[in-house]
Amino acid sequence: MKRRHVLLASVAAGLSGIGLAQVVNLNDAINKAGRQRMLSQRMAKGYMALGQGVLPSDAERALATSMALFDRQLVELKAFAPTPDIKATYQQLEAKWSEYKGVLVGAKPDAKGAASVMSISNAVLQLANQGTVQLEKASNKPVGKLVNIAGRQRMLSQRIASHYLAASWNVGAANAKAEMLKAQDEFLLAHDTLAKAPENTERIAGELVLAQQQFVFFQAALQNLQVGHASQARMSDVFQTSERILQVMDNITNLYSKIV
Repeated sequence: MKRRHVLLASVAAGLSGIGLAQVVNLNDAINKAGRQRMLSQRMAKGYMALGQGVLPSDAERALATSMALFDRQLVELKAFAPTPDIKATYQQLEAKWSEYKGVLVGAKPDAKGAASVMSISNAVLQLANQGTVQLEKASNKPVGKLVNIAGRQRMLSQRIASHYLAASWNVGAANAKAEMLKAQDEFLLAHDTLAKAPENTERIAGELVLAQQQFVFFQAALQNLQVGHASQARMSDVFQTSERILQVMDNITNLYSKIV
């Protein structure tokens, strides 16, 4: 089996097994806090896919595993929060997360609900990012910044896909397309930063090359955006490729988080 297929098959299993242990140090906290950003966008992607009948089994699994993992990690991060400001951020995130869950599972996915999902997912993302940045500052180490940047790449992979699927559904299409293009540019810029990091091990460098290769496939799929009437095949390509990039970037983030 080709590695790209192995990566896709391992995403659900890999992410479902994450977050079972308590936060062990600041690098681990930055990793998990950053993963919350990704999950906010992966849940939106799953909702958009379900509403359009795109890979329904995969989409439902992505949504369910992401919600469960977000719940577990939020508990861990609240318990770990090393300062009152960080604890306050996670209290705010908890409230917004409750609102997000209600929209995600309150009714069968439809275009009206999709607009709410995209809006609330942005609010959840902003708070999750706030917590990640606060934890990085608390770390005050170069590797903490690398964990943050690599972790953010996971989020961008899902944000790109969720906005592609939103535009395909004609849900805020103009804004969705603009955000999709912006996120692609941000991914490439951050990748260049990571590739030049002096802390990179041989293994990390190899994984970064793989991520770059996967992003080429991703960009090829994204070029086929058709607002309001995308084909199932094209939307499926975007969904699947974003899952493969997510797994590679999660591996890279985990490797950075283990650097002392």
